[in-house]
Amino acid sequence: MNDIRLINCEEALQRLFDYLDHELDETRHAEMEQHLKICRGCYSRVEFEKRLKVKLSGAGAEKPATEFEQRIRKLIGNF
Repeated sequence: MNDIRLINCEEALQRLFDYLDHELDETRHAEMEQHLKICRGCYSRVEFEKRLKVKLSGAGAEKPATEFEQRIRKLIGNF
């Protein structure tokens, strides 16, 4: 691993979604991990975003009720 430097909250938040999507290189990932060990605020934000991502990944998995689909199609047809 290269030199791991301490990053501030602003840098951590800029990297947040790349971190969650596992898109950071090894050094930046380690920097983020180090920051999260010492910053409870950013750690809480990461945990919130992780849970939200899981919830959203399941959204839309169920087929809508037939009545709902028909109402939407009717509304779209009016445009």
